Amino acid sequence: MSDDTLPPEPDMIEGAPHPRHSKNLFGQNAAEMAFLDAYHGGRMHHAWLISGPKGVGKATLAWRIARFLLTQSDDTPPAATLAPADPNHPVLHRMAALAEPRLLLCRRGYDEKKKRLKTVITIDEVRKLKGFFNLSAADGGWRVAVVDAADELNSSAANGLLKILEEPPEKTVLLLVAHQPSMLLPTIRSRCRSLRCEALSEADMGKALAQVGRVEDMSPALAALSGGAPGQAVRLLSDDGVGLYGQIMALIGTAPGLAREQALALADKCTGRGNENRYALMLHLIDLALVRLARHGAGMAMVEAANGELALAARLSGNAAQARIWAEQQQVISAKTGHARAVNLDPGQVILDTFLQIDSAARRAS
Repeated sequence: MSDDTLPPEPDMIEGAPHPRHSKNLFGQNAAEMAFLDAYHGGRMHHAWLISGPKGVGKATLAWRIARFLLTQSDDTPPAATLAPADPNHPVLHRMAALAEPRLLLCRRGYDEKKKRLKTVITIDEVRKLKGFFNLSAADGGWRVAVVDAADELNSSAANGLLKILEEPPEKTVLLLVAHQPSMLLPTIRSRCRSLRCEALSEADMGKALAQVGRVEDMSPALAALSGGAPGQAVRLLSDDGVGLYGQIMALIGTAPGLAREQALALADKCTGRGNENRYALMLHLIDLALVRLARHGAGMAMVEAANGELALAARLSGNAAQARIWAEQQQVISAKTGHARAVNLDPGQVILDTFLQIDSAARRAS
């Protein structure tokens, strides 16, 4: 298979390099130091749950930890950071090519028959993980596995992972990247030590975006929608997410009595092969719109991310009772769209049905 026909990587954001290629991590010093303290203090845990908002740098942290562990030896002096002492270490080149035998990446697979990425991590991927940990490292060093993202495990895969966590081999580390750790089995969470990645400051956001070649001005709308997560900012910049959010809010602004033609036009943007990223972004922005409505009604300050958003929020979510409607609707819609993606329902119909549910909620809120 040539480079031009390689399947897409499910654990990277379009418009940015894969996290294994990121040399620097910004804004997560506390999480880095927590891991280093455990390592140097002889309190190394076999499993680490790396959580935080999507796009904030969790996977980049996981890969920094992996590079650190796989370049350690008995005579390596204590490190002050996770950055490799030797940037030209041969292990780093093998890791970048996913050719390092002491490293395994567990993620959603590619469906060769349907020519698309699977929507979940299946038990087949976890079986590879089990086989990997059953092997012994030739040099007696660390073995590291990265699961990205752990909240994409289906039930069989989650139970398979739990069995590995219950009987971990020596000198192995499992790094679980999770956007929504609450979706994981409680028994998985209880067997992991937690590392929390936080939203970045404006200054760190600028550094992170510059690292991936994005030097666009951080507009108030982009800052509000990305929520201190550079990965989300890149995603929004790559597919005009700010403009799309404006269209979504303009449509919600016609509710109750939703403008059906506008709804159909937005649904059409997600239909057909090649529009998978636009579909995922649309669902994310709809979810974000509902969250922002609920927060406004709860009295939280909001920076306008689309023309007329504050006036719309004042009309549909100006008090606590209206906020509850939108908070509940967000939970319902998130669950439904998550299931719809898992079973591959028609994207256009999913988007249209979602807007009809929002219209119904707007009627109750009014």
